[in-house]
Amino acid sequence: MKIFRGFHHPGIAGACALTIGNFDGVHRGHQAMLALLNNEAAHRGVDSCVLTFEPHPRDYFAGVRHKPELAPARIGALRDKLTELKRCGVQQTVVLPFDAALAAQSPEDFIEEVLVRGLGVRYVLVGDDFRFGRQRAGDYAMLDAAGQARGFDVARMNSYEVHGLRVSSSAVRQALAQGDMPAAARLLGRPYAISGHVVHGRKLGRELGAARAGAGNGFRTLNLRFSHWKPAASGIFAVLVHGLGGAPLPGVANLGVRPSLDPQDVNGGRVLLETHCLQWPADLGLEGAYGKIVRVELLHKLHDELKYDGLDALTAGIAKDCADARAWFAAGQAPAHTATRRPAARDRI
Repeated sequence: MKIFRGFHHPGIAGACALTIGNFDGVHRGHQAMLALLNNEAAHRGVDSCVLTFEPHPRDYFAGVRHKPELAPARIGALRDKLTELKRCGVQQTVVLPFDAALAAQSPEDFIEEVLVRGLGVRYVLVGDDFRFGRQRAGDYAMLDAAGQARGFDVARMNSYEVHGLRVSSSAVRQALAQGDMPAAARLLGRPYAISGHVVHGRKLGRELGAARAGAGNGFRTLNLRFSHWKPAASGIFAVLVHGLGGAPLPGVANLGVRPSLDPQDVNGGRVLLETHCLQWPADLGLEGAYGKIVRVELLHKLHDELKYDGLDALTAGIAKDCADARAWFAAGQAPAHTATRRPAARDRI
């Protein structure tokens, strides 16, 4: 999949079949839409293309209004979004910076400058609640009329439902906020996961519990930064780690801001996913994981983040989390395999 920041680049497709949206989570509704988009692109002999935005428009307006509570919790970072779009067979993704200029652009100018001249659309597929342009003044009827005048087709896809529940990013956020990981997985069509480069931390985990029976060399962790300040999930989870070679590794992870640690921590103030593998791969050594791209599947929530009174209490808490995660895996509750079929556009459940 080709990825472009903006559309003024050599190599961008001269014509495309396009869909537009934030695609946070790339859930089953998104997947059904992308399957239809790919079919329409192939029928027309053009590339399938997703136009998405960074930051999320609601993030932008929350900042402008100085009301952070208006920003939506983020399901996935841009890396995870692009990975899932690629897996869905999208040939090209254009990431537009959502800024003051784009927020002020009229719907008519958006159609002319972005869709027609910028991307050469031959077909545009949108959701049933699609709005665009300054003050969200543009709607499906306006886009359809423009398509008839400018020679591109416009289609609208109805909501996608699973057991009577409309699949949406909001529904995924709600499931994650409640710690209902099976419900999130049903909506996403896969276990909820976060990926990224393993980064350095304080290396405190190597010290914690090093002298504790059964702790080995301590609770060393794989640290991934979550690039948004407001993740949809938080807390302590039983996880599977992919990307260290061989089979996925069971582990226990903390997603959040680590309230028990010093704010001067090297990652202080940042949302971090800290994952302790229950059996550390011997061939990695102490330094071998840094820089690797790993994917961590959050399968079962153990509890919310806790603030411990000192490092001894923190060590005991982590040891209990490890024991609880081992018990959960031993009970056979982890999915037999984590790849699920992506729905075709015609699927309705």
